[in-house]
Amino acid sequence: MEAISITPATTALVLIDLQRGITGGTTVPHPASLVVQNAARLAQACRDAGVLVIFVRVDVGPGGVLFPRVASDVPRPAFNASAGWSDLMPELGVGERDVIVTKHQPNAFFATDLEIHLSRRGIRTIILGGISTNIGVESTARAAQERGYDQIFVEDAMAAREVDLHEFPVRRFFPTIGRVRSTADVVACLSAVAK
Repeated sequence: MEAISITPATTALVLIDLQRGITGGTTVPHPASLVVQNAARLAQACRDAGVLVIFVRVDVGPGGVLFPRVASDVPRPAFNASAGWSDLMPELGVGERDVIVTKHQPNAFFATDLEIHLSRRGIRTIILGGISTNIGVESTARAAQERGYDQIFVEDAMAAREVDLHEFPVRRFFPTIGRVRSTADVVACLSAVAK
């Protein structure tokens, strides 16, 4: 597999929905606790290398009123967001220079200020992870690809509710719009840059 290179000034780590209400569920093939742990490692390595760190969280509003509801064959269950549902996991160690973006749907670009943070800093490459692989991560990846961003997908810093929902995008789709690597691969690259 080809080695990756990272230019800190034009790269951002974007972590999707690593918040109490989402990480509390069962995820595969990686447990949410491992995804959060790997995301925290990535975030610290990015900070050390001078890479922008962006945490995206979803706020569905009271009773899920802000989340899109469309006619479908398999309706999504109603949201009953409890207090703290949108709080980012404390293990992530959100720093004062990190950016927090709030969205109300899976795609982190739609109706948020994510693109402003990226474009005004001259970001060209996004390192992407989060939960769920097939929802928030994939919809954000599609939007990033449409906007011409290079992407690095961190396979063990993402997970889904069912194995195939994780493995299909990781094996079949993400490699067509970016590069798929492990936390260890990305941290090693960032460590070399930070020296």
